[in-house]
Amino acid sequence: MAAGAGWMATHVSTVAFAGIEARPVDVQVQISSGAVAFAIVGLVDKAVAESRERVRAALLAAGLALPAKRITVNLAPADLPKEGSHYDLPIALAVMAAIGALPSDALDGFTVLGELSLDGSIRRVAGVLPAAMAAVAQGHGLICPAACGAEAAWAGEDLEILAPESLLRIASHFQGTQVLSRPAAAMRQDEAALPDLADVRGQELGRRALEVAASGGHNLLMSGPPGAGKSMLAQRLPSILPPLSPRELLDISMVHSVAGLLENGALTDRRPFRAPHHSASMAALVGGGVNVRPGEISLAHRGVLFLDELPEFSPQALDSLRQPLESGEVMVARANHRVTYPARFQLVAAMNPCRCGRGTEPGYACRRGPNERCMAQYQARLSGPLLDRIDLVIETPAVSAADLMTALAHAQPGETSAEARKRVLAARAVQRRRFAAHGAPDMLNATCPAALLPDIAAPDADGARLLRAAAENMRLSARAWHRVLRVARTLADIAGERQVGRAQIAEALGYRMPVDKVSRAA
Repeated sequence: MAAGAGWMATHVSTVAFAGIEARPVDVQVQISSGAVAFAIVGLVDKAVAESRERVRAALLAAGLALPAKRITVNLAPADLPKEGSHYDLPIALAVMAAIGALPSDALDGFTVLGELSLDGSIRRVAGVLPAAMAAVAQGHGLICPAACGAEAAWAGEDLEILAPESLLRIASHFQGTQVLSRPAAAMRQDEAALPDLADVRGQELGRRALEVAASGGHNLLMSGPPGAGKSMLAQRLPSILPPLSPRELLDISMVHSVAGLLENGALTDRRPFRAPHHSASMAALVGGGVNVRPGEISLAHRGVLFLDELPEFSPQALDSLRQPLESGEVMVARANHRVTYPARFQLVAAMNPCRCGRGTEPGYACRRGPNERCMAQYQARLSGPLLDRIDLVIETPAVSAADLMTALAHAQPGETSAEARKRVLAARAVQRRRFAAHGAPDMLNATCPAALLPDIAAPDADGARLLRAAAENMRLSARAWHRVLRVARTLADIAGERQVGRAQIAEALGYRMPVDKVSRAA
């Protein structure tokens, strides 16, 4: 705290969020003589401007009256946008230090964030985990709401954390009357078991494609009539995916923290599975809004984004996924700033073959005209560049009544998710060893750079001849060529083969055949 003739100033550290990055902000409070006022400056939004009323009421509830002087709060740097209610607590503590209610050096070396209620209690805010990581990087401690203490504890055991319930509680801590204890990190226990593959009857091709997608991190599109089991298959993908690594857990939690989705500050060890409705806007999918927030593709980071009824999404929203599917991140640009969110998600989509859903049914004649034309018009809502980024495209036929009756009579469950997961883990282990030699142990076949494919996925002579002929007949783009090689490499990993052979190339090409049929029909 600095003092001079007729004025006082205090400094408290807090953060502003740019994506999942927490940037340092200096809260400066000056109390000077002059007209009574409480002003907050520093490129603030309405939520920050309203802090003065919450701070005033909270201080009164704590038994502190603001002096009848001019109070100026500056949030520096002044050209960095400040959004959100988490500036309440640092402003209030800076004011308390300025008027002598806290020791002048009590807040040195702390990063502070939290929202105040009118009764002086401290409410939870979003972004505590990134703020805690930033505090560690600066060598600071952290003061945050009690409801977020468990979340902050994941930033490191050496981080000093104060998680008070109210202004009075933090004042008592610094006065030494009631010392706050460090909160413990918490992991949310999900009671409901994940849906199991044993529930699926038939759909052997769908089960195979699901296993390939899980093994290599590939995108998957399922097309079939209503009730064929497309959604059922997609919902069971998380049950065969590998457990989260510590790094993946932290990456996911950083995004969910900024989005305010961590309940009671507890992290979850389950991969995200996001399934937005087809009425979702572009901003809902990729992020944005008045106060920029992560979209569904970022909330699905390191997990699964399931888009049911794919052609019913707006074409603009779907095409906005093209760049994130390639780069694994999305940049949301605004007039005064840009925000980048991670978006390394696995896309799983489902669709009917046509609007009526019965275009592939034998003997059915669509009222819209020939079945082929009806299907082509409906599927033309999907752009070629988007389909080009999907590795596996399969048709899921309707399950017959005979199959259902057989399953009902015998009641024999199919292969469980645990059995399929063993094969997925084995294939992932092969990839981890392979890419560790290239300095990227977390890389998957689906995200392997094209420059590495000649070294890791070069097919044998028979496979190369088949791929060359298929590329000419199917008019494969360079991107599709590389994606076929990536899928073939995953198939070889599942089979335990060191080199990609003709069989793996043939199966990988088979997963692109429906795309070729759609392009020709349209």
